[in-house]
Parts: sequence; structure tokens; C-alpha cells
Amino acid sequence: MVFAHLTAGGNLGPNDSRFGTGDVSDIRRYIKLGPLGQTFAAGERHVLLIDEVDKADLEFPNDLLRELDEMRFSIVETNEEIAARHRPVVMITSNNEKELPDAFLRRCIFYYIEFPDVPLMRKIIDVHHPNLDAKLLDQVLIKFYWLREQSELRKKPSTSELIDWISALLRSGMSIQKVEEHIPFVGALLKKEQDVDALLKYDEKGGRYPKSWQELGPRYNQ
Repeated sequence: MVFAHLTAGGNLGPNDSRFGTGDVSDIRRYIKLGPLGQTFAAGERHVLLIDEVDKADLEFPNDLLRELDEMRFSIVETNEEIAARHRPVVMITSNNEKELPDAFLRRCIFYYIEFPDVPLMRKIIDVHHPNLDAKLLDQVLIKFYWLREQSELRKKPSTSELIDWISALLRSGMSIQKVEEHIPFVGALLKKEQDVDALLKYDEKGGRYPKSWQELGPRYNQ
């Protein structure tokens, strides 16, 4: 949980051997505040990020609802209540992989973030792979955005897969010419067996891969 947690499980006796010879009867010594608890207890206003809430357990948004509404929560083991000294700014991200409860959504202000366009993606790559050869960068981006345009794919490659793919290409010493002709290490980009099969069928039918931005159409004119 993001509220508070015990640093050790089980029943603690007055002298538990796992903690040396100290007295462990005071359970407060073994409760640590999680990110939400730390934010509530902070002496100044903080920004709290709850990332990819749609990947949490089904009941997690509902469990979180009261705490975010009232800006307080209780620690059952000690009968203590942690109340926010300053209401934090709470930012929650979701990839919409599953539906979130209506009651939870009603309390959110939505901001949809578009997938990075080519200029922004160049900046993102430069953070992870500075000074990347310009021709190689062009080729990986051309192949990447082409893949994302293929309607047969069940899971389009994301930015993180692109970063990993570039790492694989660099570590293998793959030539720019090979990247122009094909998509080496496609398993770094495609994570579904059906998607890899779809690309293999494209190869078997003599499909060719784009080598220039013009081949992707006017949307990608560089």
C-alpha cells in the first residue's frame, strides 16, 4: 500500500531474535509511512504521483478514494490517524488498461497526453542515448512509427520499448544498413506473439520496410 507498512511481519515478542536484543514490543518502531503517508505528514505542500493506477488491484482506487477525499487515514495497528498538514497536489496516471470506478473518476480532472510526436521523441531519445548517430536515429524512428501504424498489431510499441530497442542495436553493433532493410531484434519492440507472427507473415509476402520519412506519408514529413 502507499499509506503505511510494517517493516517485519508476524507476531513480535518483547525480545525477537530477528531484531537483536532490543525491546520490540513497541510496534510503532516498525511502522514506516509510505509515499502517501509521507506526503500527508510533510511540513510543506508536496506533489504526489500515483503512477499507472489502472495496473493496481481492482479495489485499490476505491480503497484510495476515502483517503484522498478526507486527506487522512488510520494505522490500524497503533490506532493512529495520519492527517494531511497541507493538502498535496495529487497526480494520477492511467494507461486505460482497465476501467476505473465512476466514483473515483468523478473526483479527477482529466488531461489526455498525446503520444510523443517525432520532434519530442528525438528529445526523449537524446536523454537516454545522447549523441546517437543521426542516420541511425532516423532509421529507428521511421521503423518505430511505421510499426505503430500497422492495424494488425494488438500492442503497439511504446517509448520504453523504443529506448530498449536502441540499446540492443547499439550493444550488438548493428549497422545502419541492416536497420534500413529490416527490423533487427524485433522482440524488443513487439511483446505479443501474434504481433511477431503478423510481422513474419508480412516478410513472407515480400513486404518491404520504409527507409525514408516520405514513405510514411505527409504526416511524418521531416
